[in-house]
This record gives sequence, C-alpha cells and structure tokens, in this order.
Amino acid sequence: MMNRKFLVYIVAFAAFLGPFTQTIYTPVLPEVASQLHSTSFVVNLTISVFTLFLAIMQMIYGPLTDSKGRRKVLLFGISLYVIASVGCFFSETIALLLVFRALQAIGIAAGSVVAVTVISDLFDGKERGQAMGTFQMLVSLGPVLGPVIGGFLSGLFNFHSVFLALAATGMVVLVFNYLYLKETKPDSVPAGRFQLRDFAAILQNRIGSSIIYLGFIQYYVFYNFLVFLPNILTDRYGLSAEQKGLVFLPMSLGIVVGSYFGGKIQARIDGEKLLVLMTYLNAISVLFFLIFYSVSLPWLLAGIIFFGLFLGLSLPVQTTILTGAFTHNRATAVGAYNFFRYMGMAVSPIVGSLFYHIGGYVLVYGFIMFVFLAFALLLSRRLLGTQAKKFAP
Repeated sequence: MMNRKFLVYIVAFAAFLGPFTQTIYTPVLPEVASQLHSTSFVVNLTISVFTLFLAIMQMIYGPLTDSKGRRKVLLFGISLYVIASVGCFFSETIALLLVFRALQAIGIAAGSVVAVTVISDLFDGKERGQAMGTFQMLVSLGPVLGPVIGGFLSGLFNFHSVFLALAATGMVVLVFNYLYLKETKPDSVPAGRFQLRDFAAILQNRIGSSIIYLGFIQYYVFYNFLVFLPNILTDRYGLSAEQKGLVFLPMSLGIVVGSYFGGKIQARIDGEKLLVLMTYLNAISVLFFLIFYSVSLPWLLAGIIFFGLFLGLSLPVQTTILTGAFTHNRATAVGAYNFFRYMGMAVSPIVGSLFYHIGGYVLVYGFIMFVFLAFALLLSRRLLGTQAKKFAP
C-alpha cells in the first residue's frame, strides 16, 4: 500500500525542479553573458526559451497523462531533464546552452502536470486541500530558492556548476519516483483520444477560465519581481550576487507560509471568497512595493513578503478547485492552467522591459496594480456571483 503523504513529497519535488531550474542563475546573468561572449538580450533568451517550452509542453503532457497514465509520463520527463542538464553543464557557447535549456524544459514540464494529477487521484475533499497546500508549499520554494542557491554556487565556482547540481538533483528525484510511484490513474477514467475541444471546454467553464487567467496574471507579476528586483538591488543598494540571492528568501518564506495555511484554511473559509480576497491583497501589495521600494531595503523586503504571502495563500486553493471541477480530464485542465501560468512567466520579462523603457518602474508596477484590481473585480462577479451553483466542466 502506497504511503500517500510520501508520494506527495516525491512528486512535488519533480514539480519543484521546473521553476527552480528556470531561475537558478538569474542573479548572475551578466556573468553568463561575459563568459559565453554574448549579450544580455541573448542570455535572457535562455530563461524565456525555457519558460516557453515549459508552457507549450503543458498542453501536450496534460492529455498524455490522462490517456497514457501518470508514472510513464513522469519518468520519461525526468530522464530527459537529467540528460539535458548534463548537456547544459558542458555547453561552451550560448547556442548550445539555448538548445539544452529547451530540452531541460521539455523534460521537466511533466513534473507539475503529473504531480497535481497524482495528488488529485489520491485525495478527496478536505484531505485534497491539505495535500495541495503541502505540494504548493514545496513547489513555491523553486523560483525563489533558485536564485539563492544559484548565486552561491556561481560565486564559489562558476555558473556551469549550477547545471551539474541540477543533474544530480534530477537523478535523485528520478530514482525515488521510479522506486515508489505506482500508477494512480483511476480505472473509471477512460483512455480516450485527446481533442482540441477539450481545452476549449475548460476555457469556457467559469471555474476553469477564472483560475487559469488568475494564474497567468499572478505569475506575470511574480516574474516581474524576479527579473527586475536584481537590477533594483544593484543600482539602488549596490548588493553582490550572493546578497541579491538572499533578498529573495523573505519572498520565498512568504509564499511557503501562505501555501501551508492556504491548504489548511480551505476547510474553514470558502475557496472562491479566499481567491477574490487574495487577488485584491496582491494588488495592494504591489502598490506598497511601488511606493516604498526606493525608501529603504527593509521596506522593499516588506513589499515582496506581502506579495509572496498573498500569492501563497491562493495557490493551493486554485488547484483544489480546478481539479475538483474537472474529474475525467483533470490532467488536461492542469496542463491548461500551467500553460497560461508559464506564458505569464515567459511574456513578463519582454512586456516588463518594454514598460520599463517607456516609464520606468512606476509604469511597470503601476500597470500590474491596475490589472490586478480589474481582475479582482471580474473574479468577484464570476465566482462569488455563481457560488450557489454546482460547477461542471
């Protein structure tokens, strides 16, 4: 008999590797450009390309996981990820690094789809909400611990060392999932052929579209912080790579604490109400950051802690509601949700840079605050206005 809590941890670590790998060398992007004799624009592409393939593969792995099963898809993905990480380690040109970063993303993209689906297979009701809280708590460490660990490894050795660490970590995750993860796909779920209208049905559903679009906005904002914060810390506060990595820790703790309690309080507070409230509070936290980031480092830290806390509180609620609304094609629904989240990550550096060149940080974060407030209003009408109804895909 499988230990369900243990399985939550081993599939969560597979999902953790995606955002962790995505951001692990963001503090040393200038050093990467220098060592590979490239430009900052091309080096930034190694993050955008990774994110783009991470997003696209969600739309492929979701239906595959529904039709072929959870175990096969995950083991294949992690294996490809390990091979690609070794390739990144040996890359001496920016072209090779771009190719292997794309392969890394194609492999590890399976992690988040399979992990959420496995947890939904194993748990129901309040237990599912708590398990999602544990899952989101672990995964949320990825995008913020990445810069912290990457900064220290690059400072001690060089940026190539981060890829060797990723390959070793991926191998450990692969071994544990190979040994302990059994197939969890319910026998009652048919192995039907995927059709494009399956995605259309999810996006036409009020629950599905509301949560998917919220995920896009939240991760667009999150990656604006990850991309622009190192520049703020360098230009205004003169921090080193290691120090910049440490600044991300408070945001990480905020997300972790929020994810933990977001899983717990679903048993006491209605999920739809919690999502709407957290969306409004996220907008307020962005306004707080915009006003105080240049005042002092402690005020800057307070702003990113507030954002991380409110983001974390909403994450397990989103996946719990989404997987509950789609029972027969939940992996496809999770794939669509992740696709839009990762697209938010992918377009964030591009759109954010455009806004920055036009109006600086005021326009970058002012636009974010406006979008958050507008969507919070829409979300309150779509979710709270239909709360008494039974949602069906």
